[in-house]
Amino acid sequence: MTSKQVLEEIKKSGSESIKKTLMKHGAKEPFYGVKVEDLKKIQKKIKENQQQVALELFATGIGDAQYLAGLMAHGSKMSKKELQAWADTAGWQMISEYSVAWVACENELAFDIALKWIDSKKPAVASSGWATLSNIMATWPDEKLDIPMLKKLLTRIEKEIETAPNRVRYCMNGFVIAVGSYVKELTAPATATGKKIGHVEVDMNGTYCKVPFAPGYIKKVIDKGYLGKKKKTAKC
Repeated sequence: MTSKQVLEEIKKSGSESIKKTLMKHGAKEPFYGVKVEDLKKIQKKIKENQQQVALELFATGIGDAQYLAGLMAHGSKMSKKELQAWADTAGWQMISEYSVAWVACENELAFDIALKWIDSKKPAVASSGWATLSNIMATWPDEKLDIPMLKKLLTRIEKEIETAPNRVRYCMNGFVIAVGSYVKELTAPATATGKKIGHVEVDMNGTYCKVPFAPGYIKKVIDKGYLGKKKKTAKC
């Protein structure tokens, strides 16, 4: 399938009810309102040139297409320039915090890229940076991680989270959880940071979504016996 054909499939799969729901969660035009499960069905139909199709889909700026692109693309095959373009043009938070972060964490330069992004004055790019770091915690072996830098990032969050932009606060809190859940050596420091920042306030746009309390979430991971268990991929 070509990217044009994929877009036709996406358009046909759109739903006004799903679109309304996604708009409550921050989705912005243009998008058609396609369920993730339906996007995955479309993905299975794309047998050839998936990487190129993914890049072309993301470039459309259509939210559903950008999400599908994140599922399809191999971040290890993308250049820093391409990843930067994705971070800069992500349509809304589901794209910047998921699609972009999914592919970025697969790149060998992911850690350095993410550190650059979290310093961005653009909240969406900064959110992508923190989300990428969280995905790195979840998928990279501990021996590849810069433990001293991760400790510095926890300290930075303690100092900056209260005044950070709305979604950046959410992703910072997610990073604390990821460090505490996936890096055993840093479970205690991450839990301590979580206690210091407390219950993080994030405007969820009137939805029923809640911001997890980091120490409580980490404890649940420990109680379930999942502490330190890495994922094969961040994509879902």
